Amino acid sequence: MSHLFDPLDIRGTRLRNRIFTAPMCQYSVMTRDGVPTPWHLMHLGSIAAGGSSLVIAEATAVTPGGRISDRDTGIWNDDQVDAWRPIARFIAEQGAVPGIQLAHAGRKASTWSPWGEDGRSGSIPADSGGWTALAPSPIAFHGLAVPEELDLEGIDRVVDAFTAAARRSVKAGFGMVEIHAAHGYLLHEFLSPASNVRVDAYGGSLENRARLLLRVVASVREAIGDLPLFVRFSASEWVPTGWDVDECATVAQWCADAGADFFDISSGGNVPADIPVGPGYQVPFAARIRELTGLPVSAVGIITEPAQAAEVVASGQADAVSLARELLRDPHFPLRAAHELGVEVDYWPGQYLRATWRTPPVP
Repeated sequence: MSHLFDPLDIRGTRLRNRIFTAPMCQYSVMTRDGVPTPWHLMHLGSIAAGGSSLVIAEATAVTPGGRISDRDTGIWNDDQVDAWRPIARFIAEQGAVPGIQLAHAGRKASTWSPWGEDGRSGSIPADSGGWTALAPSPIAFHGLAVPEELDLEGIDRVVDAFTAAARRSVKAGFGMVEIHAAHGYLLHEFLSPASNVRVDAYGGSLENRARLLLRVVASVREAIGDLPLFVRFSASEWVPTGWDVDECATVAQWCADAGADFFDISSGGNVPADIPVGPGYQVPFAARIRELTGLPVSAVGIITEPAQAAEVVASGQADAVSLARELLRDPHFPLRAAHELGVEVDYWPGQYLRATWRTPPVP
């Protein structure tokens, strides 16, 4: 059971354990300029102090139009870089690797944030500050406005935006970059036949549908040098005609060939589906991709107990677990897990040593 606390080396970067912090949107940029705030320092910093080995900042937009909501963070300008820098530095000072997830929301852009908007939901209208969402095809996500189809020049601009954002991520001090190709956002939309009905070089066959993602992976790899590069996938859309785990495994291997190191495996988000949510419900997708490809993966999805997390790693279903909501409830889950599993760790913050389960306790 101690394998959960074995270190993990990825492209020369050592992670102190196998517990990752998944990106979690906070919708907390009240100035609507994409600049992260003290909330982000508190939120991410407290989790880093709690023992996670990798703390990935929320889906961070590579362009203003790539935001899910106007309260999202961004990394398309230097003001944002300057604001991210102390956050990344603080995470690293706590012994965790600071990571960032680069994202473009595609057809799910320009929506009201899920809290603090007086109950409003759906697409933000233009007279309230909304903008036109972009997508591979003019097919609306359920309940949202019809997006505009990207032309070839627009696709090139997307690649350039991810590349520039990756360079800014390095300037900001992030030690790892993740490309968001999951949950129904732009890169996932291109991968899926449910949202991509193009008839050009970016639609139709799996090779064509993966073309944009592979361009982004290769370009970001060049931009970040030897930093670890992750890709987050939705391995299944939970519908018979959608993107599935076998296609995902194939594209993951292509991404590895293009320079990706590690794969964060989730599911869903692109089309309405009846998903059987329960403890560890997405772990089998990570296990399947690991089995088919031999590539390193992390598993997500209602992993809430130390023994459960340890079993996922010890059984070889995944190389790591990524936690989200459980870390909102308990940012110090890794420290608690180490205690419950009987593992000694040396990364308790000095300020908190008096709270360890030592006998006698530190005064």
